[in-house]
Amino acid sequence: MIFAAGLGTRLRPLTNDKPKALVEVAGMPLLEIALRRLKWFGIDEVMVNVHHFAGQVEQFLEGMEGLGMKITISNERAQLLNTGGGLKKARWFFKGKEPFLLQNVDVLSSLDLKALYESHRRSGALATLAVRDRDTSRYLLFDEDWQLVGWRNRHSGAERWSRPQQNARPLAFSGIQILSPAIFDYFPEAAVFSTIDLYLEAAKKELILAYPHDKDLWLDVGKPPALERAADLLPQLGLG
Repeated sequence: MIFAAGLGTRLRPLTNDKPKALVEVAGMPLLEIALRRLKWFGIDEVMVNVHHFAGQVEQFLEGMEGLGMKITISNERAQLLNTGGGLKKARWFFKGKEPFLLQNVDVLSSLDLKALYESHRRSGALATLAVRDRDTSRYLLFDEDWQLVGWRNRHSGAERWSRPQQNARPLAFSGIQILSPAIFDYFPEAAVFSTIDLYLEAAKKELILAYPHDKDLWLDVGKPPALERAADLLPQLGLG
């Protein structure tokens, strides 16, 4: 599933008349970049959620039929549901017992998705979260076995713990994750919530693992200055 419903406020004024998912990097929309990367790794069934300028995204996806992917749309026009709520609404799509991938549309990375998937399967984890040792305002906290134990806001000092630790390791979430379907057992009644809230709750009982990938290329294309750097990154992803 590609999370593409966001308002793209950090990309204004580019998103004043188009959705974040259709902001272009070297002439290629972010959503197309994400889809082509997934296709390269053999993924041919994808759910895309829509909200901001939803009609534009739907029209764009109609033109992507040549990719040979089965693309299903989750309509969040009525209410933006955040990542957890968006996944909850799309739950029906993830039938069966196989793990599945979630990623943000505004993240570019050379991360080997197949290696991430295989690591998740071998570990038996409920969720495997791609993370990096980088500067950010909000950190996920992991113990020495790479298990999620908490969350910290660097600026406010706020902390939330699944299992309090003295020397938890702070790492930044990369916006890419593999989940096992049993994660749905931990979904709250609320319609709007974050997947991070979900992971922190599940980590009290289940194995939520970090997948460090500091050697990979990675870029959050959430702000206009990042678009130029993203254009330089595309050829290294086989897309330029």
